[in-house]
Formats: sequence, structure tokens, C-alpha cells
Amino acid sequence: MRQQALAVRAVVVALLVAIGLPGPAGAGSPSRVVAAGGSITEIVYALGAGDRLVGVDSTSLYPEAARQLPDVGYMRRLSAEPILSLAPTLVLAAADAGPPDALAQLRAAGVEVVAIPDAPSPQGVGEKVRAVANALDLPARGDALADRLAGQFDRLRARLSGVSARPRVLLLLAIGRGTPMTAGTQTAAQGIIELAHGRNAIDAFSGYKPLSREAVVSAAPDVLLTTERTVAQFGGRKQLLARPELASTPAGRAGRLVMMDALLLLGFGPRTPQAAARLAEQLHGSLRMPDLTEESAHDSGG
Repeated sequence: MRQQALAVRAVVVALLVAIGLPGPAGAGSPSRVVAAGGSITEIVYALGAGDRLVGVDSTSLYPEAARQLPDVGYMRRLSAEPILSLAPTLVLAAADAGPPDALAQLRAAGVEVVAIPDAPSPQGVGEKVRAVANALDLPARGDALADRLAGQFDRLRARLSGVSARPRVLLLLAIGRGTPMTAGTQTAAQGIIELAHGRNAIDAFSGYKPLSREAVVSAAPDVLLTTERTVAQFGGRKQLLARPELASTPAGRAGRLVMMDALLLLGFGPRTPQAAARLAEQLHGSLRMPDLTEESAHDSGG
């Protein structure tokens, strides 16, 4: 595997030299970056470094400029060859990016691979921002962005501090065309639900598992939370609510289904304060959250 990686790298370097571009081992701040993780890509743009990106993974759907970059595949099923063909000086990889063999192949080819932490919490967002900024040699920008986001999370908490109700929320997530998944503890879903002052309706297991009638009955959710893609995949809002395991729940009977963009909802990146505020308004009826949009505006073009 190492010999194959080195052979690919040699070809890439030769091509770059022939056309006058720097090779993957260029000195100084990383100038050719591949991001494997949608929230990582968002952070790179939020730091004003979008012009350094030469490739992204398939979850990198925001901002719009990211969609114009070469797609190196899904972050958990990466292959070294498409990434090496872009001659990166740096690969920023989400904590669960892989497989490990692909990342090892990149490192064997001399490419710096930095694993970015991904804890689904306000503190975790700050750590992620600073990790990306440090890898890009932009620590001051990272501190400024992390501090701004921390202030937004503080405003969010202050606004919700007087809200006593905590509705039970069940996340539904389509994976392929089988049974939808639901989220237990230690997940991004639980993190965003708690930020919006709700309670995850599933606490009997951690991670994501296929939805079962027994689990739904036991959870008795007040609100169903899902992604726009999941609703589309199951034929629309009406069809999803009509599923037998959902129709008899308090949420199903009341028709309380909240839909959001998946990356916005679960990404835990620069837009997470806005995602939590939007979800809080949906969970708490007449509650109106502060507008954080202006504070979080960034240069989506790099």
C-alpha cells in the first residue's frame, strides 16, 4: 500500500512541476487544502480561507462555493487516490473520517492529515474552530471566530433560561431506503436538542439505531425532528407521519414534525447557534429567539 501511495504521489508531483504548481510538500501556510467534513468546510470559509480549498467531501454542501469544488467522496469512505490527485498540502479530516487505511496512505505519501475534534457541544464547536484555524496557521482568526460563537451560545442560553418546558424530541434520519434511524445519547442530535431546551426522547441507548415500534412507544415524543432529505425520501410529510410506529405517538397525533437541513441541524459548525435558535422557536411555540445571523455572517466565497 505504501509503495502504491508513493507511486501515485510521484506522478502527481511530476505533473505539478510540469505545469508550474507547488508540490504537496510546499513550505509555509497550507495553500492546497482538502476538507473531509461538512462543518470543517464551513469553518474554513468562515475563517476567510476558502480560496485555499482544492477539494471537499460529499457532505460539504455549504456555502454554495463549496459545491463547485472537486468532490473526493463521502468522508467515511475516502480513497487516497482522488485526494492525492489534487496535490494537497493538508487534509483536514473529521474525527470519524476514514477508513484508517486511506488516511495512512495519505500520510505515507507525505501529506499532512490533521484530525479535527468533533464534540457536539458549544465548547466542542470552539475547539473545532481553533483546531481548523491552527492547522491553517490562522490562530488569531480562529480565536476571534470561536469567541464570537461563544457569545452567540451565551445569548441563546440566556434567552432560554426562563423556559421551563422541555418537550420530548425524537430524531428521525434516513439512511438508504430502509427503516429510518433514530438518535440516542452521545450524538449530535442530542446535542442540538438540548441546546434548543428540549429533551432527547431516546435515552436507552447511545449512537444511532434503526427505529422500532417498541422504542417509539416507550419514547412517547412530543415532537418529531427530521431532515428535509428524510422527509423527501419517505414520500413527504404526510406519508412519514402516517407510519404506524409514529402515528400513535403524541407528536404523530398532533402532527408536530420539524424539518431542517441536515448539515445545519447536526453539523456543529459556525451556524449551530442559528440552528439551535431556529429549533427552539419550533419547540417552544410563541418563543422568539434573538437574531444571530448578522453576527455570524462570513465570506462564503473565501
